Amino acid sequence: MTQITASMVKDLREKTGAGMMDAKKALSETDGDMEAAIDLLRQKGMAKADKKSSRTAAEGLVSIKTEGTTGVAVEVNAETDFVARNDMFQTYVKDLTARILGSDVSTDAYADPESESGAAVKDELTELIAKIGENMAFRRAAKLSVTNGVVCGYMHNSVAPDMGKIGVLVALESTGDQAKLQELGKQIAMHAAAAFPKYLKQDEVDASELEREKNVIREQAREQGKPDDIIEKMLTGRMRKFYEEICLLDQIYVMDNERTISKVLKDAESDVGVPVELTGFVRYQLGEGIEKEETDFAAEVAAAANG
Repeated sequence: MTQITASMVKDLREKTGAGMMDAKKALSETDGDMEAAIDLLRQKGMAKADKKSSRTAAEGLVSIKTEGTTGVAVEVNAETDFVARNDMFQTYVKDLTARILGSDVSTDAYADPESESGAAVKDELTELIAKIGENMAFRRAAKLSVTNGVVCGYMHNSVAPDMGKIGVLVALESTGDQAKLQELGKQIAMHAAAAFPKYLKQDEVDASELEREKNVIREQAREQGKPDDIIEKMLTGRMRKFYEEICLLDQIYVMDNERTISKVLKDAESDVGVPVELTGFVRYQLGEGIEKEETDFAAEVAAAANG
């Protein structure tokens, strides 16, 4: 049986908002499986919807750059926030972002040390590490483009122009007024920064994630004593709410808390003069999904003292 540690309980509490004893019991019942424990707590009504923690777990910079009908987002990680404010590091990230934007090479190649582009990035970072004295890593990059229209960017928590902790790109396909499209795109990018969408639209949602959510809803209803035929009817309304939380086009626009993003785009057509289609978005949050190693300083001192 897996040993349930205090850090595991702490992690589960942060992800669900559940009490300490409830979190510990859920971990014990699921033999330490974090995802299963989250589901169990949700089934018992002791946890909020399963949203991955937005707390950053690594330092460095997210960078964005747009040019006409193309835009790119990049994340480069470092060990401390001090490096994110270092001029050499910022210059490197800025130059790398511009290089990727202007390149025809796949963005995946830059993260692959076996590729020519990836090897070049690795060598450059090795040289920068030697100068700054801190470990760094190129994590990811994504590019968006449209045939007609604009790719707009928004940077939240900037530490330098177009560099910071949350970067968003939004691609709008349209032959309408460019200035109005830019304004609309920036507003939607700001919404995405705040609302944390995972997918653009419903048919992009991962099938396994969809089934997992349905199972959680079913188990919650069974805990309340609902019969199976009622449970299946409940699924429609509950899944609509689920899509509103994770799909950008279904989310309620944070600027007015009334319209969905789909409705915002439809309403914009009269202003822009022609149809507007949101074809893609990228939202990078610094360190999301990376577990930073947490050390117990007191334990380290005790271990050192004991030889």
